[in-house]
Amino acid sequence: MTLNIGVIGTGAIGRDHIRRCSQVLQGGRIVAVNDINRDNAAKVVNELNLDAQVYANGHELIQATDVQAVLVTSWGPSHEEFVLAAIAAGKPVFCEKPLAVTAQGCKNIVEAEAKYGKRLVQVGFMRPYDQGYRALKQVLTSGQIGEPLMLHCAHRNPTVGEAYTTDMAITDTLIHEIDVLRWLLDDEYVSVQVIFPRKSSKAYSHLKDPQIVLLETAKGTRIDVEIFVNCQYGYDIQCEIVGETGIAKLPEPSSVQMRSGAKLSTEILTDWKERFIDAYDVELQSFINDVLAGQLTGPSAWDGYAAAVTADACIAAQLSGEVVPVALPARPGFYGQ
Repeated sequence: MTLNIGVIGTGAIGRDHIRRCSQVLQGGRIVAVNDINRDNAAKVVNELNLDAQVYANGHELIQATDVQAVLVTSWGPSHEEFVLAAIAAGKPVFCEKPLAVTAQGCKNIVEAEAKYGKRLVQVGFMRPYDQGYRALKQVLTSGQIGEPLMLHCAHRNPTVGEAYTTDMAITDTLIHEIDVLRWLLDDEYVSVQVIFPRKSSKAYSHLKDPQIVLLETAKGTRIDVEIFVNCQYGYDIQCEIVGETGIAKLPEPSSVQMRSGAKLSTEILTDWKERFIDAYDVELQSFINDVLAGQLTGPSAWDGYAAAVTADACIAAQLSGEVVPVALPARPGFYGQ
C-alpha cells in the first residue's frame, strides 16, 4: 500500500521531509504541496521531480480527495489552524513542533481529537526515535540500574544567531529534553526552576547563556539540564541516568578515533541535523507505517500539550528565579495511562 501525503509548508524542514518521503522512505508518496509562497512550493516540486499538485491554500490541500495524510511544516503560528482542519477532515496529521504556539492552542487540539474519537495527530518530536535514546530506554525498562534517581543532561550548541533570545533556550532548545525525558522516565513534571550561572562572554548582550533548568517529576526523580548555546566547540547532547544500582549514559555518536600529531581524539559534530538525521527518517517512516496500519503510536497531541505547559512554567521560572509548579492536569484516558 502507498500513503498519499500532502505537505503544508515547503521551507527548510518541509523540503527535507518531502525529500525524505519521496527518496528515502517506503510507503509514502507526496501528491500535494502548499506554501504561503506558492513559487517556493512550485520550485520544490520541480527540484525534487515530484508529480504533485501545488495548492494556493492549505485548507484546499487538506480537503483534496487524493490526500490521505497531512504533514504540517509551516510557520509555527499556523500549526493549530491546520491541525484542527485535518482532524475535522478525519485525516491523520504529522505536525512539526510546536503543535501550537500556546498551551491553550495545544489543549484545543487535544479536545478536538478526543471529540473525534481516534488518534489522528503525531507531533514532530524526533528524539524518542534516536537509536541512543532507545538503547537508554531499554536499560531503564529492563531494570538493570534500578529506579532512576537523578538525571544529568546537557544541550549545547556551538553558536546561535543574534535573534535568539533567553526564552528561546526553553521553547526552541530545552523543548526536546522536556519531551524525551518524559518519555524516557514515563513520568510527569511537577515543578521547575531556572538558574543562571556566570554568563559567557561569547553570548550576545541580550542573551543569558548558559542556563541550568532543574526539573522534578511526580515520582521524585530530579533532573538538571544545562543549556549552553554558545559553547563554541560543537553540538553536544548528553544524558546520564543515576539509578539505584548503576549509571547509564546516552551513547556518543559514532566517530573514528584518531591518533595523530601526538593526540588521541574523536570528532564532535557541529550540526544538529547530522546528529539526529537518522531519527528523522525513523520517525516519519513510523508515521507512514502507523497510518497504513490504522493506529498512531508516536508522540501524541497530549505530549505536545504537556511540553507546552512545562515550557510555560520554565519561562515563568526564568523570570522569577523561583520554583514554579507545572500545572498539568491528569492525562485523559483517551491517550492511555
